[in-house]
Amino acid sequence: MNSFYKITLAALIIGCLIYGANREAALPVYSQQGSRGTEVEEIQRVLQEWGLFKGEITGYFGTMTEEALKAYQRSNGLPVTGIADEATLKKMGITIGNIPTATEANINLLARIISAEGRGESYVGQVAIGAVICNRIEHPSFPDTLQGVIYQNGAFTAITDGQFNEPVAESAYYAARDALSGWDPTGGCIYYYNPKKTNNSYMTSREVVKVIGDHYFCV
Repeated sequence: MNSFYKITLAALIIGCLIYGANREAALPVYSQQGSRGTEVEEIQRVLQEWGLFKGEITGYFGTMTEEALKAYQRSNGLPVTGIADEATLKKMGITIGNIPTATEANINLLARIISAEGRGESYVGQVAIGAVICNRIEHPSFPDTLQGVIYQNGAFTAITDGQFNEPVAESAYYAARDALSGWDPTGGCIYYYNPKKTNNSYMTSREVVKVIGDHYFCV
């Protein structure tokens, strides 16, 4: 067995162990009391349309938003939890997609963007990039398909600068399969950036949840 496959096998074993130890972190992250972001803004807009939310659209899920959401759930026969779970978002018309299966085509596409965006990153860092893309599919503020997320206008610099078309690192295929299979080292993040390479004020304003290699992973 050559050195590359020894390294890859070791990375896969470590990945399985980490995935098993962090399965709860890979569960869907629903908007609820204390959440912030574009999903919360969409929830507040719908609640405003229903006449249930009287505050400003802030993107912060506070007590007023929670009470308005409970009223919405009560009126629509949903469990009154104050948490914007999948059933509640669907009823509100806030669409989310499902992570696609790990077919050869999906693995190849995801591996290409992972390789382009994650050159020089550790194996876990590569999986984390793939996980962010999968998390976006399940988030109402992003397209609902793998292709839609990857090719979304302005989403990834690797698409515009040509790196997306460069040869794909072998490890990226394994990372893509792990991400599509549910391993999420980021715990639900939908953004990442390299603080050494960006001065985008929107990105740097996001809440940093994890730092993996050169990337900050955010919600």
